[in-house]
Amino acid sequence: MSPVYDCRDESQLLPGMRHARQAIGRGELVVLPTDTVYGIAADAFNARAVAGLLEAKGRTRQQPPPVLVAGVGTLRALVAEIPPAVDDLVREFWPGGLTIVLPAQPSLSWDLGETRGTVAVRMPAHKITLELLEETGPLAVSSANLTGMPAAVDIDAARDMLGESVAAYLDAGVSETGIASTIVDATTLVGGTEPRVRVLREGAISRERLREVLGDLLEDDPVDARDAPAATSAPVGDTPDAEAPGP
Repeated sequence: MSPVYDCRDESQLLPGMRHARQAIGRGELVVLPTDTVYGIAADAFNARAVAGLLEAKGRTRQQPPPVLVAGVGTLRALVAEIPPAVDDLVREFWPGGLTIVLPAQPSLSWDLGETRGTVAVRMPAHKITLELLEETGPLAVSSANLTGMPAAVDIDAARDMLGESVAAYLDAGVSETGIASTIVDATTLVGGTEPRVRVLREGAISRERLREVLGDLLEDDPVDARDAPAATSAPVGDTPDAEAPGP
């Protein structure tokens, strides 16, 4: 059976991190904790690994995963441009529960699925995952669940759903909030004729807190899931049954 490492136990933390790092390097999948919910992770630059992540969850290329990063420097390398308003969001909410969709850097050699040139990026506020990201580089990470099922907030739930499709499980106890990240679409801030920021999914960061930072740049009405960019093309409504595109 795929091993579970209790990362609260120092004797298991180091071997768990080593196994996770090696598994990612081999193109395998790892379940890891974040500050929101547990995630299933793959090397973002390994197309076979990303395809395996989608297969493990029962998703298609039309539902590409977001990417977790260790810091703003990696964000700058992944996106075409960081508008000033996004800089403000990052300063206020990263590391934390905000995923930002921007046009991807066109020179990148990767295949996350049918993204239509966008990428959804987040820096999580979890020490274990940030340490792993520092060693592996950007990871494609989706919520650790089967499509249509609730996102896992503990390692047992993740393991029950994902089983042997995952090479290693990093256990850090029950998720701190159990609330998935808020996702915003900032793509029109890059060369758009009507620059606005749309909330694709309300989660850990409230619309009111976003308004404090963005002011009139924040679009008033919640976006219809059918209008969401491909980087978050899974249903993104606020109902309990909505599939979370990322942790």
